[in-house]
Amino acid sequence: MVVCGDDALAHRLAAELSGMYQEPVTLVLPPTGEGRRPLDGIPGRREPVVPVRVIEARALDDEVLAEAGVATARALALVHDDDETNIHAALRARRLNPRVRLVIRLYNRKLGRHLEELLDRSVEIAAPDLDPVAVDASTTVLSDADTAAPALAAAAIVGTSKVVHADGLILRAAERPPAVHGEPDTRPSLCTLALFSAADSPDAGEGSEDSGDEGPRLLPDDELAAGSPERGRVVLETVIHDGVPAPPRRLGRTPPLSTLFSRRMRMSLLGLVMAVGALAVASVLLTGDDPLHAAYLSLLDLIAIGDPAEGAEPARQILQLLSGMVGLLLLPVLVAAVLEGLGTFRSASSLRRPPRGLSGHVVLLGLGKVGTRVLSRLHEMGVPVVCVEHDPDARGVALARRYRVPTVIGDVTEEGVLEAAKVHRSSALLALTSHDSTNLEAVLYARGVSDRLRVVLRLYDDRFAAAVYRTLRDSHPGATTRSRSVSSLAAPAFAGAMMGRQVLGAIPVERRVLLFAAVEVKDCPALEGRTVREAFRPGSRRVLALDVAAPAHRRPDLAALPPGWQTVERELLWQPHPGYVLRPEDRVVLAATRQGLAELLGRHPRPGRDGPGDGGPAPARS
Repeated sequence: MVVCGDDALAHRLAAELSGMYQEPVTLVLPPTGEGRRPLDGIPGRREPVVPVRVIEARALDDEVLAEAGVATARALALVHDDDETNIHAALRARRLNPRVRLVIRLYNRKLGRHLEELLDRSVEIAAPDLDPVAVDASTTVLSDADTAAPALAAAAIVGTSKVVHADGLILRAAERPPAVHGEPDTRPSLCTLALFSAADSPDAGEGSEDSGDEGPRLLPDDELAAGSPERGRVVLETVIHDGVPAPPRRLGRTPPLSTLFSRRMRMSLLGLVMAVGALAVASVLLTGDDPLHAAYLSLLDLIAIGDPAEGAEPARQILQLLSGMVGLLLLPVLVAAVLEGLGTFRSASSLRRPPRGLSGHVVLLGLGKVGTRVLSRLHEMGVPVVCVEHDPDARGVALARRYRVPTVIGDVTEEGVLEAAKVHRSSALLALTSHDSTNLEAVLYARGVSDRLRVVLRLYDDRFAAAVYRTLRDSHPGATTRSRSVSSLAAPAFAGAMMGRQVLGAIPVERRVLLFAAVEVKDCPALEGRTVREAFRPGSRRVLALDVAAPAHRRPDLAALPPGWQTVERELLWQPHPGYVLRPEDRVVLAATRQGLAELLGRHPRPGRDGPGDGGPAPARS
């Protein structure tokens, strides 16, 4: 496999493919001294991994791609930070090798869909005899911001980033501690993915190294899971926010009266109406006039177009004087109401300020590429958000304005900015700016405000993120703190796409890994004709869901969110009946070890490649 990039994502992706999937990798990087860092391994995993071949090149021309072995490669990842560089390299690579599987990093999702269609069509023209079942030459366009956003959103809501998305759902691997006093854990879950190797589970969301020779038990059967209450476990859950999602507020609708006029203005108008009513009632009682005529005369007097009450009885004259005085008060109130109403309409497209009584929300710092995607995901889940951004022209400010999300424009390092975002009454803080020092300063301030606040901060380097996490954990042991590197969150999705479109994601369990894949039953003889119960192989594979959509209407990639996915009917039936017989036309989602998936698909690992990703015995600890 070939990886071409210029930042931390390329390093992390190469380490992921080499260390977790045990694949040989060629890494193409800019020359030394142009921002390249040493190749990082996977934190918490034992080295060495499969050796990575490194090539230095200033540009991805045909000669460099040929030297990297693109002509014979099984997959190519183009993960430069510049979209144009990736597009040019993808066109060259498709011409050099129509059979290569392409994974391209693009932020522009609309352009990415068009590029996928273009490159897939070029395969049909260049290699019309290509068997799509035997050779996967698909094109997958991903964004590191898009792939990291669900994990960051899940970390803010439930405190973990071990997530996989399928069919529009976020699935998380939740760590459960051992049973207390033998009492079983009755919290709902889809299934048990693994039993930890030690009695005490790793820290939630962070993982750890092995603590015993036996290692974790992946995909245990129900009897073993029920008979091991003394061991912590990993279970599969769906992330569902317990709040009711509010429909997005769109511009163009007439705002309600409460948004047009302030409370003080509404009280002033109400007072004037009551004064006019009181004058009309007094005119009826004192002069004996008809109520309608009395109200009419009171209004004429109020707006100073009535005739003077010369020669009239004293009661009528007094009422006219009172009405004139009230009319003097009416003029400034009417002018203020008109100006305030016009200002409200003018600012209907401006940013909202956080409401006074807001609490239990998520404070999101930074509306760049990553922050914009996280804001969109939290809004779709119905989570209340307050944004903080120092640049009024940032990428995500327009999205916050469209969603009518309260936004504070200011530098988070300045006094009073986080207070304006009501961070002291929030449930979580997401520090996602592009500056590590800014994120760390905001988190340290928030941690000083409250230990109960769930904190997630974005850091560039994964090792630095781990060091920050350990320090904050030791300083505030009772608080929930997560430090995340976007490259480490995005790399598993890119690696899964390079392994094949059927791989939805991977979740590490201590020093091993579980893959989540969508496979066709007709391509897996070991599944065809068997029931869901018979297809289950402890320690190897387990069927989690059944695709109930008709074969002609199935989405090719279940991990991708289709347009309007919130209104699309779910394709997957989770926890199918154990007695259901799998037919050739069925598609299933299963959890499997790397070796179990390879055997199921008829692909056998090369000799000597058994390792932590296989679910077999863990390597000896050094």
